[in-house]
Amino acid sequence: MIPAIRLRLRLAAAAVCSLLFLVGCGNVASGKGSDADYADRQGPTVIGADASPESRVVAALYGELLTDAGSEVRMATTRYASPAATAQAVVAGELSLAPVYESTMLRALPGGQTMPGNMAATLSMALPPGIVALPPAAAQRGIVLAVTRATARHHGLRSLADLGKADSRLTLGGSASRDADAPSATSLKKAYGVTLAASGTSRAADVLVLRSTDPALTRDGLVVLTDPKSVVPPEHVFPLIGAPYADLPARKALRVVP
Repeated sequence: MIPAIRLRLRLAAAAVCSLLFLVGCGNVASGKGSDADYADRQGPTVIGADASPESRVVAALYGELLTDAGSEVRMATTRYASPAATAQAVVAGELSLAPVYESTMLRALPGGQTMPGNMAATLSMALPPGIVALPPAAAQRGIVLAVTRATARHHGLRSLADLGKADSRLTLGGSASRDADAPSATSLKKAYGVTLAASGTSRAADVLVLRSTDPALTRDGLVVLTDPKSVVPPEHVFPLIGAPYADLPARKALRVVP
């Protein structure tokens, strides 16, 4: 008789354990206590931007494209201090979508592996689960090196590689010379064998380090030097988006950003 009771108790305990296991699986599937919690969020796609005019324009463009594709969209009222802060807001789930920049994104997520020459693979490894980097646009907000037309004509400059042929010592400076992505005189010498004297943020430098959106480029008719060895890291703008909002219509709509 006692063995029979023990058997029934064991069967009952097993049934309880099975039930608990199924409930636990159900919680994981529904996202409770797991990364899937983010995927279960409902509501409009919340789009944010940093304080720069370029970021706000691109964010507004994202909003128009998604609205035309049938998505419910809301623009965030918070204006983030920097591109890195905007990227971190998407990762934290405060925003559904934001325009961010390649190298800026990697600096916001330190410690990730890198694939030289393959930014897409690098981003995919660096981003946490549930966050998607959609293909970048051709537009950049990165660093460029430029010279005046007179300097370009005098030294025959079209690319950074031509700087080594200059018959005099040129100076390196400009408003973005202290930017995190700005190449140093040392890195340029290593890549192109050119010796440049650093002149800080001076606007009188021969080779100017500027943001690609600096109005001086067009206002002063500057010549942007090409960078065949990719000393300057890429800063193409791309949509950083939470996976729940990255359905096929959204991906198609955002793909058309030039």
